Amino acid sequence: MDLDAYQLVHGPAWQRLDTLTKQRRRTGAEADELVRLYQATATDLSMIRSAAPDPEMVTRLSQTLARARSAIAGTHEPAWRDVTRFVAVTLPVAMYRIRWWTVTVGALFVLLAVVAGAWVATQPDALAAMGSPAERQEYVDRAFAEYYDPGAGFAATVWTNNAWLTAQCIAAGITGIGPVYVLASNAISVGATGGVMAEAGELDLFLQLIAPHGMLELTAVFVAGAAGLRIFWAWIVPGPRTRSRALAQEARSLFTVAIGLVGVLAVSGLIEGFVTGSSLPWWLKIVIGAIALAGFWAYVLVLGRRGVRDGETGDLEADRAGYELATAG
Repeated sequence: MDLDAYQLVHGPAWQRLDTLTKQRRRTGAEADELVRLYQATATDLSMIRSAAPDPEMVTRLSQTLARARSAIAGTHEPAWRDVTRFVAVTLPVAMYRIRWWTVTVGALFVLLAVVAGAWVATQPDALAAMGSPAERQEYVDRAFAEYYDPGAGFAATVWTNNAWLTAQCIAAGITGIGPVYVLASNAISVGATGGVMAEAGELDLFLQLIAPHGMLELTAVFVAGAAGLRIFWAWIVPGPRTRSRALAQEARSLFTVAIGLVGVLAVSGLIEGFVTGSSLPWWLKIVIGAIALAGFWAYVLVLGRRGVRDGETGDLEADRAGYELATAG
């Protein structure tokens, strides 16, 4: 294809499309012309991409078509229907698709935490690295339990910290290393704390204070780690899709998980802020935490399975993702 000649012939139509797109008001005839030029320019862009993919011209025409599409279809305004769809379809489907990744991440996290805890509890050098005997005794006797100070302020602090942690896991997913580092460092930290408590004969207190909120909180961390690693895996093993498309689809789908986990961690924060450190019997605290965890998995498995069965992926619809062009008629 002679690109210069092609542009000379079709350039006036592209310019006319750009002019019509920028107009605030159009007559009926101009609106029809806008649609016709949009379709023709979309065809031109497809031909240029396949025969003479000049980057500058492809970018310019893509931008013109994007503006024209907005002019034809109108800008999308969020509505309650979109919010409902996000909560009932998009989010559970995204989480459902990585359920086995989540289970695997969780199992490895717990294994590493147990190994770290056993190492600290049984190895004098590792235990000494956690502080002097007096510091460890102070932590076991007072500091660990006093950390869980009931109240809204504590719940809000825990919520924001954990939401930031999970967002980092997902955002750093493309590196592959980021989620692994966050998960491993947290597993070692939790395990080492448990090891200090176990060595002092207070493992039961550790589990009582960790379990009520920790069941849901750690599950959220596992989901975030799974989402981040799944994004990395889509980049490494894209399957039948192009690498860029696979990465874009998985990233769009799984970044919704970061938004959804804000709500999950809000529930966990409320439990940690008002249940864990309360005067309720320890068994009741654990039951509350277990109910919250069961509710989360019921939400993911029931709604997620239904959405996947209906063909949902958690990604944007094809036209909003830019994989389909709007057509008239």
